[in-house]
Amino acid sequence: MKVGIMQPYFFPYIGYWQLIKAVDKYVVYDDVNYKKRGWINKNNILVNGEAKPVSLRTFKVSQNKRINEIEIDHDLVYKKKLLKTIKEAYSKAPYFQEAYSVVEKIINQNEPNLAAYLANSIKEICAYLNIRTEIILSSELTKNEHLRGQDKILEICGLFSAEEYLNAAGGLLLYSPLDFQTQGIELKIIKTNPISYQQKDVREFVPNLSIIDVMMFNSPEEIDAMLDDYTVLNNFSNLLQTSTSG
Repeated sequence: MKVGIMQPYFFPYIGYWQLIKAVDKYVVYDDVNYKKRGWINKNNILVNGEAKPVSLRTFKVSQNKRINEIEIDHDLVYKKKLLKTIKEAYSKAPYFQEAYSVVEKIINQNEPNLAAYLANSIKEICAYLNIRTEIILSSELTKNEHLRGQDKILEICGLFSAEEYLNAAGGLLLYSPLDFQTQGIELKIIKTNPISYQQKDVREFVPNLSIIDVMMFNSPEEIDAMLDDYTVLNNFSNLLQTSTSG
């Protein structure tokens, strides 16, 4: 059993979807603290050849609240403006019609809870990309709510009798491979290989944009090949040196 666990994000970059596809069960980590300066409710799209931010409006936000305690501001004027921005940016993209219908459906949903909203969006995009991984909300699991950090991750892995725990490269410094090994779990790190595709009106490819950008310029079949274009890292000492070298 392969398990992945990560916070939900607003139309995250392709590496997020690589992780989801690579595991059997993906846990949306919604019962951890919200980060105001993180990427939970924002991302970048391509506007006039440059990366520009788009965001999901929230209110009553606090880093003392969990993600599943944050509410969404469903202001209709703002939603229309957001959709207009995306439409104007990608209306000439080859897969605009197919991708925009998915994006529009996600943005127009009326779910008031941020975590549920983002979980729904993850499921919608997985359906479009034909990713069949089971999606589970962390808050729906019966577990020890006093655990934190790595201990909480290990408990969730244990609930599913995980043999492997997969995480993005950014999570390497958070976990001890030895601690996972002690629990009979192999820690694996997925690192996205350099991915590029034809974007319109750009002199040089703009990487690591929202999945929206990928969907607009590539067919689901082409994206499927990208989802498998990663390296599984297991030489953690070398990676740690790379990560800390600046």
